[in-house]
Amino acid sequence: MPETSAPAPLLVLVAMPEEAAPLTSRLEDPAPVEVPFPAPVAAVRGRLGGSEAVVVTTGIGVAAATAAATWGVLALSPALVVAAGSCGGLAADVEVGTVIVGETFAWSIADATAFGYAPGQLPGGPERIVAETAWVDRAERAARADQTAAVRRGLMLAGDAFVTAPLADPMRERFPGALSADMETTATARTAEALGVPFVALRAVSDLCGPAAGQQFHLEIDVVAETSARAVERLAADLAG
Repeated sequence: MPETSAPAPLLVLVAMPEEAAPLTSRLEDPAPVEVPFPAPVAAVRGRLGGSEAVVVTTGIGVAAATAAATWGVLALSPALVVAAGSCGGLAADVEVGTVIVGETFAWSIADATAFGYAPGQLPGGPERIVAETAWVDRAERAARADQTAAVRRGLMLAGDAFVTAPLADPMRERFPGALSADMETTATARTAEALGVPFVALRAVSDLCGPAAGQQFHLEIDVVAETSARAVERLAADLAG
């Protein structure tokens, strides 16, 4: 049953405990929330930037993210769902450490083009999952308040494949303008859309998918998780007014 005694929280979803750590460390009065899944799924509730928030570690991949996001929305009735943590930089000019603000979302390895669907579109689903512009604007402002990190806004991809160098160039051809790739964001965006909850993504680039010569191609997960967490905290503070 939805929790009705507390304010509608911000539901922050990350894949790994390392991505949750800088968020849960920012929570005031943190308390664990029981989840109907085995570890590594976990949830912690508290106040983030003055807003009620629940940070959920979903596990890696589309199925794990969908399951945890569905539970989170139905059990917690959040005001907003946020995908946070790390991602891979797909666009040729994206640098590590950049915060990607998700505007649209597609499935990176879905291919039903033989039946007339667009690349990245599942049969029966939308060609692109689109975040509400007003929420994307607020998320982008929160990200840009950090003068130490670059910010890009646009298309994010997700699917159950790590985008290594051999996959990167064909994926760029199929999705011109795509900024990043990970294994959860599109799943959580689609879940939030289906359940009628606003959604944004604030993930920081930890690795480049097929870097060019001379590019720095990797940052440690704790570094980019901290960058993402700062942006999420500022968004939470904005929501708190």
